[in-house]
Formats: sequence, structure tokens, C-alpha cells
Amino acid sequence: MLIPRPQAVRRIVQSFRAHPAVALVGPRQCGKTTLAELFGNDRRAKDREVSVNSFDLERAADRHRLQTPEQTLSRLSGLVVIDEIQRQPDLFETLRVLLDRRESPAQFLLLGSASPALVKGASESLAGRVGLVDLFGFDLTEVPQSDWRSLWRRGGFPRSYLAEDEATSVLWRETFVETFLFQDIPQLGVTVPTEALRRFWTMIAHYHGQVWNAAEFARAIGAGQAAARRYLDILADARMVRVLPPWFENLKKRQVRAPKIYVRDTGMMHALLDLGSETALQGHPKVGASFEGFGIEQVLSCTARRDAYFWATHAGAELDLLVSVGGNRFGFEFKHSDAPGTTRSMRIALRDLNLKHLWVVYPGDETYPLDERITVLPIRGISDLSFAQPRMFSA
Repeated sequence: MLIPRPQAVRRIVQSFRAHPAVALVGPRQCGKTTLAELFGNDRRAKDREVSVNSFDLERAADRHRLQTPEQTLSRLSGLVVIDEIQRQPDLFETLRVLLDRRESPAQFLLLGSASPALVKGASESLAGRVGLVDLFGFDLTEVPQSDWRSLWRRGGFPRSYLAEDEATSVLWRETFVETFLFQDIPQLGVTVPTEALRRFWTMIAHYHGQVWNAAEFARAIGAGQAAARRYLDILADARMVRVLPPWFENLKKRQVRAPKIYVRDTGMMHALLDLGSETALQGHPKVGASFEGFGIEQVLSCTARRDAYFWATHAGAELDLLVSVGGNRFGFEFKHSDAPGTTRSMRIALRDLNLKHLWVVYPGDETYPLDERITVLPIRGISDLSFAQPRMFSA
């Protein structure tokens, strides 16, 4: 089953308007290759004369074709797709030369697992020449709104979400964890003890939605705080973990200044916690935190926001997600409850952060106002969210 991803295709198109090359960055198995095919098909549909040349650096034949990259690539026009480019980082220097041609006949779409090698190579060798498009799994703009529970439970990785049954989805995720730890991480040039990284990742699943405490994680893995931070950076660079930074300003209040941590894909989080069914998830103490993390990822993916924060004071006031759009601040709270209401914490956040609007996202079906600037929003409605006229929004 092929699910169209128009929003992701649109981001690539927009990036190509400003750059001769685009790097599509994301973890393995998140659909980068399929999206590149969709993009190429879209280009062909608009102009049948456009050529699409593809290289997959996991294939020996394609690696052989690029042994003399400048000779091979300089002759091509149209769209050139290079998959798993982090396997051949010396290509970045060649691409810099090709992209600096006055009238380049080709546009380059570079695909790679989110890794320090890819990001560093692109930023140092291709600075100003390449646009970065971050891709993850499916979001609520790409699947039926009514199927949001399955997306939450299974996660957005295509093979997990589209699995024929729950058992197959769970098995795929368990296998992914093993492959990621034993194959993907070493291939990214990262040398860490595999079992220690597994324990660390699982610990993050247990601490999902909590403030990062380096000392506590260091004790758990039997290493120093610097090592714990390095493990966190590895998983964040690989797009497996979201490190949500705190927002703080001069409010004459003691504010939390450490980030929050989340497993980005809730299906992967559930696999790490051995939650293989809806019943197991609903009965687990982390169900609320899981819902919060799922909601955060959906808001950021569906609205294409990059700068995102949480806010909290030591007195107990907090806001799960803060984003800024057009100079206005918007807030989100995520409540795994049947009928959430207004809380004192929400009032404090509205006042202290000067929020234009606050949405309270929950698993129900009805949209209703709590206040002129507070709206209860079904999680399925995130895909239709508008920052332009928040009070007039209806699901």
C-alpha cells in the first residue's frame, strides 16, 4: 500500500526553489526512498522530458558507477537522487564543485540516515547550497483521521503502521530496535557499547516526557554525565529521541532550564516498554506521557514547525508545548482524559507567556471552548489546525 505524502513532497519542492540540492534526512525505514520515488514521479507527471537518475550506495553496482563521481555526475541533467549518501562522504566535495556551476543542468536529492556524517558533510561542504528536509514516519495529514489510535499505538514507521496485524507490527518494531543498535549505529561511525545504548534507550522510554537528569542517567549506565549526554546526542542525531528545550525569560520566577526527553516514535516507545496491545498501553502508567509525546510530534509534523519548547516553573506551572508563529505565541497541553477543563497552570501560562491561544488536545471527538483563548481540540483535528484564526477553528 502506497500512501501519498503531499506535505513532504511540498517541502522538497519549496526547498529546491532556494537551493540546487536538497538533503532528505531521517532514520532508516521512515520512507525516504519511497518519497524520492513519489517526488520523481511528480516531476515526470509535470514534465515528461525530465530525466530522473538514481544511485543507491547500498548497491555495489551503484558504488562502482560513482568511483569517478565528477565524471559520472557532471554529465547528468534533470533530477539526480543519491540514496544512503553518508556511505560515501567524499561525494560532498564533488557535489560542491557541481553545484557551483553557473547553470547547473541537474538538481540533486540526497537521501541519508540522520547521522552526524550526513549533517556535518552537508553543512561544511555544501553550506548555502543544500536545503535540509527532515522526514519521519507518517503523521495525521497522511493517514485517515479516524485511524489516529493505530498511528499512536504502532507509530509512524510505514512497515509498522501498515502491518497486516498487531503481532506483525510488534515484531517489526522489535526487529528494528535490534537492527538499529547492532547495524545502523556502527554504520554511522558511532562506537558505543551496544547493550549500554539499549539500556539507555529503554530508560528514556521509562522517562518519556520527563525533565532530563544527567546524573540519574549516568548512574543507570555506570558512566559519567558526559557519557550519558553523548548517548543522548547519538539517539537525538539519529532522530530516535526528541530533546525538547525549555523556554525561559525574565519573569521573576524560577523556571526549569533542563530539557525534556521523548522517544520520538510512540510505536518504538511501546516496543521498548513491551506494550504489545491496546489493553497493555491503556493500563500502563506511561499512557498519559505516551499520548503527550504523540501529540507533540503530530503538532510539529503537521504544522511544519521547527522551533518548539516546553515551559515550566519550579512552583508547578507548566506548558507542554510552546511554538511561535508570525511573532505570536501559541501553547498546547495534552490531556489523556475524557473532558479536560481549565487549570490554574493554563491560566498562568496564558498570562506569563502572553499566549495568543492555547489548545488542550485530548482523545475525544468534540471541539469546544473553555475560554476566549482556550480551546479543547480532538487529537485527530491537529491535521486541520490553523494558527491564523484559532478561535474560529472547528474540527
